Amino acid sequence: MAGRKNTRAVHGILLLDKPVGLTSNKALQIVKRLFNASKAGHTGSLDPFATGLLPICFGEATKISAYVLNADKRYSAVARLGQQTSSGDVDGEIVNRSVIPDLDVAHIQAVMDSLIGTMEQIPPMFSAIKKDGTPLYKLARAGKQVERQPRAITIFELNCLDWNTPDLGFEVHCSKGTYVRTLAEDLAIRLGSLAHLRELRRTAAGVFSDQEMVSLDSLRELEGNKTELDSLLLPLDAGLTSLGRVDLDADQLQAICHGQPLIANTAGDEPGLVRLYEPGGVCVGIGELGANGHLTPKRLFPGLVPQNQAG
Repeated sequence: MAGRKNTRAVHGILLLDKPVGLTSNKALQIVKRLFNASKAGHTGSLDPFATGLLPICFGEATKISAYVLNADKRYSAVARLGQQTSSGDVDGEIVNRSVIPDLDVAHIQAVMDSLIGTMEQIPPMFSAIKKDGTPLYKLARAGKQVERQPRAITIFELNCLDWNTPDLGFEVHCSKGTYVRTLAEDLAIRLGSLAHLRELRRTAAGVFSDQEMVSLDSLRELEGNKTELDSLLLPLDAGLTSLGRVDLDADQLQAICHGQPLIANTAGDEPGLVRLYEPGGVCVGIGELGANGHLTPKRLFPGLVPQNQAG
């Protein structure tokens, strides 16, 4: 408990470039310690062998994590054909081998095009999905197999980047919940072979892209420099740009902070979820805009409301 008293309130979003070899939770704990933050969480796990975009939400930003989790994702990957592993990736043991047909890029792309659209995908045993409270990967490591219910996913884009036998490089834009390992295995079967992932890198999650990522090594170099570390954070509303915006005056802000619905000056705005801003331009919550400007608070961020305006 003594350690918690020495932490500080940090609010915002860090786009971490997760390195290979770390679990998402381990990466989170390292970053949380470097920022000396009292509260933080990540949005969307990456396997230890995977790298790339891992949004980390601090403080009040943890309340919007669901919006990032539910967003579409983009990945680049390398699949090795001819070998199937127990986990579907490079960390597993080879459990089966197959021949690799004589393939060309045009044929590979045609098969990839056939996978575009909505489909049912059965999650792999090596996943964090829980069965009776136990993660499937723990059951898999114990040599157990359980029935998994298929899930609807959508592949928006799937493109061949490189074919150099036996390695196939590709990129995919997919809906949340898509297992790229399973996609690679399904693709290989359609190509007449088997496969597992050698590399996987997340390059985008919703509105966030890898252009703004920060490496763990860069963060370590700034350890103890709160000003420099905090300058790397995106504001909380960076993850909410798909929502409409409502600007509140001082009286409306006090009403919202007390959970009271109100009539907002939002003529012509579409009903739905909106970002709420206090007079100084800081996002202080999410509301639901109904007919005729009726505005109801849905999720507030009290830690961002200026104390002299909180009421």
